[in-house]
Amino acid sequence: MAEAIELAREGVALAHPNPRVGAVIVNDGEIVGQGFHAYDRRDHAEIVALNMAGPKARDATLYVNLEPCCHTGRTGPCTKAIIGAGVKRVFVAMKDPNPRVAGRGLAQLKRAGIEVYVQDEYKKYTRETNEGFAKWIRTKRPFVTLKTALTLDGQIAARSGSVTWITGKASREEVQRMRHESDALLTGIGTVLADNPRMTDRTGDPRRRPLLRVIVDSKLRLPVKSEIVKSAQNDVLVFTKQSADSAKARALRNAGVEIVQVRSRGAHVVLRAVLRQLGRREILSVILEAGSELNGAMLEANLVDKMVLFYAPRIMGGGVAMARIPSPGFRRAPALFNLSFRQYGPDFAVQGYFHDVYRNH
Repeated sequence: MAEAIELAREGVALAHPNPRVGAVIVNDGEIVGQGFHAYDRRDHAEIVALNMAGPKARDATLYVNLEPCCHTGRTGPCTKAIIGAGVKRVFVAMKDPNPRVAGRGLAQLKRAGIEVYVQDEYKKYTRETNEGFAKWIRTKRPFVTLKTALTLDGQIAARSGSVTWITGKASREEVQRMRHESDALLTGIGTVLADNPRMTDRTGDPRRRPLLRVIVDSKLRLPVKSEIVKSAQNDVLVFTKQSADSAKARALRNAGVEIVQVRSRGAHVVLRAVLRQLGRREILSVILEAGSELNGAMLEANLVDKMVLFYAPRIMGGGVAMARIPSPGFRRAPALFNLSFRQYGPDFAVQGYFHDVYRNH
């Protein structure tokens, strides 16, 4: 199962919009077939492994990190192929969060006389690997991870509108890995005006679709000569309350930027409407890298599923806090659960969740 989970991770940025799945087939103590799912290659991980195993799949054991599908989509049901190949037993790490499957695949295998086992001890690894898929398949909205870098006294910048490097090289490399695992990067116009960033995935690792760079820009202040616009290749999307037919919108479109007018409330766009729009585009996961205003608005609207806070061992002694929450703030302080800690060079990261996107699974 550990090998199957590692194979599933090979599908990062390649399996979208399907879940990341790895499969291993063992016969008489020998691995006879294995594979992972990549969307453009069509076949699910189980089929890749069965094709490799050939006749050796008969009476073999299949290990797969996610319950095999039992419905017809772009391909036929994996359960039918597993049964037809004569597999004797199947181990899975967890049931599929897709309501069209959700235990039905395992039930179908059992009815065919196949021994089925759920290895709960591996569930947490598969959950994290597919949390974006789980959120999207259940709600049609993307899973949102708020990432930020802070000093020990909780500051993200020396002053509003300034650029402040806080964390070290190891932390920044981890952030690039997080970007690579995400379908979209979301920020606010304030961050673009202050930092003039490109907001790209610089890992160099293969991905099926380019990282979608998304900007919340209510007043459409995005400069046509900014780095993100100059580097646009139909991978920059701006949500605004301004008309998509304005002269500024036309200039940005001519530069390769897509402009979408969304519902607004007062001076700001409705962030839930932004996420719904991204969900319609099959964006499963979003990494939020923004300033205190957008961070605060997303938290206040209860739209953040996960937080990853990178702390540097330094004190700023005044500056800009991670999130600006308008008075009177939260009615109750939301608590993170499933906390974990990891060190990156001299820095350390705290990770936790606000929502369990696998409810009842």
